[in-house]
Amino acid sequence: MLDEVERWLAHRSWSADDRPLDLLLAAKRAAGQWGTISVVLPALNEEATVGAIVAAIRRDLMTPEVPLVDELVVVDSASDDRTAQVAAQAGARVVRRDAILPRLPAVAGKGEVLWRSLLVTSGEIVCFIDADLREFDTRFVSGIVGPLLTDPAIGLVKAMYDRPLETGGEVVAAGGGRVTELVARPLLNLHWPRLAGFVQPLGGEYAARRSLLEQLPFPVGYGVELGMLVDALDLVGLDAMAQVDVGERHHRHQDGQALGRMAATIYHTAQHRLSRGHLVRPRLTQFDRVSEEGFVPRTHSVDTQERPPMLEIGEYVARRAA
Repeated sequence: MLDEVERWLAHRSWSADDRPLDLLLAAKRAAGQWGTISVVLPALNEEATVGAIVAAIRRDLMTPEVPLVDELVVVDSASDDRTAQVAAQAGARVVRRDAILPRLPAVAGKGEVLWRSLLVTSGEIVCFIDADLREFDTRFVSGIVGPLLTDPAIGLVKAMYDRPLETGGEVVAAGGGRVTELVARPLLNLHWPRLAGFVQPLGGEYAARRSLLEQLPFPVGYGVELGMLVDALDLVGLDAMAQVDVGERHHRHQDGQALGRMAATIYHTAQHRLSRGHLVRPRLTQFDRVSEEGFVPRTHSVDTQERPPMLEIGEYVARRAA
């Protein structure tokens, strides 16, 4: 198994610099319809960062000189700040999560937004970018769509990057990705060792062919990235998956309790795929000290719901047929 991972790393891991923009534009022209690209930003209360990301993509990748990206959509997940207005002013098409497939009530969760985004985008390549990134570099987009444009055998590409932990005014190099290192990477290495070569398995920046995404179930919460890797491995195989180094990722960091809830969701996603069963107790109890006298328990449900492959949704099939 180690030999297979090493071979995969040698043949399916690249740098964004390996495919310059002129090469990508030529490949896009040659691909025609199959090279159309949609960029999706799932957003919940990201007014501080979403505008700069949208503006950078429009400036660098959506001009007559560099027409790499065909559409840029921000799916607003019931934000209560100015996320939608800021994104629209920067040039994105903004769609409210609850306005997509209204017959099916939306649930809270990142995976829910990504799943619904397939209904309001048209590109044959779909690129997901988290909306909380700071110091955003458009190589996050051009880098990960590159292999999909230049190699028809590739179906899914993850971004890889350094992820410093910025907290309390200090920066810890490579200190970010705590749930990745403590939960996701051990799970993958133990149960799906063929996926052990992914540097950022939970990273929110990745691109895939629509023809793959529409066949995958989507966990509604933070388990969506791990679930997608495992399911894509089963559906198309390791050689159809790749990763691209895009540099360094700066973003907002969650507190320890939020990370605990993310970890529980990701563990459930893995457990569900191992046995197609369910946790006996899909809830997580955490503790807050509210006074000198002691701690108060707070119990949170663990995301267990999954949306079916989009090809099972009549509205989506009808839209694609049209």
